Amino acid sequence: MSFRASLNVDKVPTQIHFAKAGIVTEEMRYVAELERLEPEAVRSEVARGRVIIPANINHRSLVPMGIGKPLKTKINANIGNSAITSNIDKELEKLRLAVKFGADTVMDLSTGGHLNEIRQAIIDASPVPIGTVPIYQMVQQIKKIEDLTPDLILEVIEYQAKQGVDYMTIHAGVLMRHLPFIKGRITGIVSRGGSLLAAWILAHKKENPMYVHFDEILDICRRYDVTISLGDGLRPGCLADASDRAQFAELDTLGELTRRCWEADVQVMVEGPGHIPLDEIAMNVARQQEICSEAPFYVLGPLVTDVAPGYDHITSAIGATMAAWAGASLLCYVTPKEHLGLPNAEDVRNGVIAYKIAAHAADVALKKKGVRQRDDLLSHARFNFDWERQFELSLDPETARRMHDETLPHPAHKNAEFCSMCGPKFCSMHISKQIADWEAVPVNVEALEVS
Repeated sequence: MSFRASLNVDKVPTQIHFAKAGIVTEEMRYVAELERLEPEAVRSEVARGRVIIPANINHRSLVPMGIGKPLKTKINANIGNSAITSNIDKELEKLRLAVKFGADTVMDLSTGGHLNEIRQAIIDASPVPIGTVPIYQMVQQIKKIEDLTPDLILEVIEYQAKQGVDYMTIHAGVLMRHLPFIKGRITGIVSRGGSLLAAWILAHKKENPMYVHFDEILDICRRYDVTISLGDGLRPGCLADASDRAQFAELDTLGELTRRCWEADVQVMVEGPGHIPLDEIAMNVARQQEICSEAPFYVLGPLVTDVAPGYDHITSAIGATMAAWAGASLLCYVTPKEHLGLPNAEDVRNGVIAYKIAAHAADVALKKKGVRQRDDLLSHARFNFDWERQFELSLDPETARRMHDETLPHPAHKNAEFCSMCGPKFCSMHISKQIADWEAVPVNVEALEVS
């Protein structure tokens, strides 16, 4: 589906520009239909900056979607090669699985070889918005970080924008005055982009070039309607470093940059911390919403404990649910391989499912329109022993069907009023169905009284 394929690149304003002018675009109408909202409501939120529609004019295969607090919670899946492995087919398989199981956006975080080819193949094949971190390619084109120049920064950003990247992580909030606040942290700077720019700042004794040349970056993004995702380069990498002076100093700068994006008619969202104790998550979300004037919050996790390598899709999904309930709009998944290695296709699947659960649970708690209908339909199917309908309504139908059939594989068991957990005699719902009239059951009120 291509919504803007025939438009002239040099003359196309951004979604936020249209929205401010009172114009409801085709993308806004499509998002409104998906979210069960009025098109004017979506336009108003885009104009306000509380909703974004990442939609590069050169991403021809894109199906529009919206991100923002008034909409359903969305999830992002990260894919991409590393210096150890480089294979376009494997990355396209990860993309296919991520989209199949419900990723709303996908980021190509490739750092190995063939970056332009892999990125273009992903963009061409993807119906969902594609994000990147341009500094990864910048570093690939120089010998050492000290060689990074403003010209190279702008060249790479424009190249990726022309390819059709819908949103880019720009680490413009890491400033020279913030770096002394890192002292005393256990894990230092865990953001790859943040650490690279910090090294550049210290080597040159100059301010972050992405901050200095931010207006020129905005000019490029406006021409192609690239959404800026303001990177949290000083995010905490462990619970001990959470909610510290460095993190919040950068957040203040991200608030300033958010308003500069809006003034330039560039869509923007703000990235959030990766490791936060459960009791600090709501505070972190509220602080971002206040400082960044309710721009969509894009959080990595957050992970609520550091002791579960191999299971960080679980530790982070717990935090993601809390973050979404508190007001985060986009949840960046974490796979079981986090901190351990490059995720494979199965890791992508596990990460996406964990985050679909987190996002859905938060939306149910927030009572977002129509969200709980799926839960209720599945509950009815469960009570009626409609196994196929249960599988169909599951977030992961293949796994649900496989687990059922492992112990009851015969086709006749698809109609059985029991599973292998309880068997035919101990199924509580089967027993409940045999009770014809609940009101006819005598109740001894005296026996219920507590002495």
